[in-house]
Amino acid sequence: MRNLFRRALPLVTGDAAQEAAPDLWVRCGRCRELLYTREWEAAHRVCAKCGFHARLSVADRLAHLLDAGSWHERDANLRPSDPLGFAPPGRPSYVDKLAAEARESGQTEAAVYGHGTIDGIPVVLAILDMAYFAGTLGAVVGEKVARAFELGIAERCAVVVVSASGGARQQEGVVALVQMAKAAAAVQALAGARLPYVSILTDPTLGGVTASFATLGDCILAEPGAVIGFAGPRIIEQTTGEKLPPGAQTAEFQLAHGMVDLVVARRDQKAAVARVIRLLLDGTAATVVAPGAPEPAATGTNGTSFATSPTVAQVTR
Repeated sequence: MRNLFRRALPLVTGDAAQEAAPDLWVRCGRCRELLYTREWEAAHRVCAKCGFHARLSVADRLAHLLDAGSWHERDANLRPSDPLGFAPPGRPSYVDKLAAEARESGQTEAAVYGHGTIDGIPVVLAILDMAYFAGTLGAVVGEKVARAFELGIAERCAVVVVSASGGARQQEGVVALVQMAKAAAAVQALAGARLPYVSILTDPTLGGVTASFATLGDCILAEPGAVIGFAGPRIIEQTTGEKLPPGAQTAEFQLAHGMVDLVVARRDQKAAVARVIRLLLDGTAATVVAPGAPEPAATGTNGTSFATSPTVAQVTR
């Protein structure tokens, strides 16, 4: 009876975590501890035992980062097409896969963007979601990301991008690869307007997304334990025939090697992003935190607390 009960518990790993809400208990995808669903949801789907950050849906990410009622989506009607007529013999065509992804995820693409406020600060926010086609970068995703930066310039406000992606979408070939250059040019245009760009890397952030806009932020934040790199660990090991060092390509590994600026727990992200934006806009920490407000807990590249190191995220162009 005990084994039957334990087998019935949902495993909190990746997108499967999104199906756990109706159950009283969930199981952590890392330490496999049992977690009370209501407490796990209240903790933004972070394991209270080991700190494992399960993936969030777009709706959960919006509720977590933005002030309530401030979100206004843009260009929700953009839909992917089939520029290459991709239809391999004996396998589902790209058009069929797009339809299946839409049915399973309830979304029309792997990215959304729009504007809202974070702690009262106007921002343009773009989010990539693994639930649709593994968050891959295609023509529509690249277009939405580029338009997010253009909207930031038009509205004279900071841009925040939350990345989660398996890389460029193979079914769109060179059309997908072109999005890397397009998004990078949009980042440069925002830089020319001297407006802040904060990039948040979540699990996983790989391939063409890592190689373009995700790692071009003025300040790059990462969630604890997130896999960040170009090729995934499994692909690297299959290609080279060698095992990667323990913990390689995790957010903490990238922090130690200078690829990210901060590793920030999910509960502290909103406060940390607001503080970084204020630093970049004002160039001073004097007005960053309201009197009596708690400081975000995060660790900088020099091992000091972000809360006591106001220059960690001050990046000049």
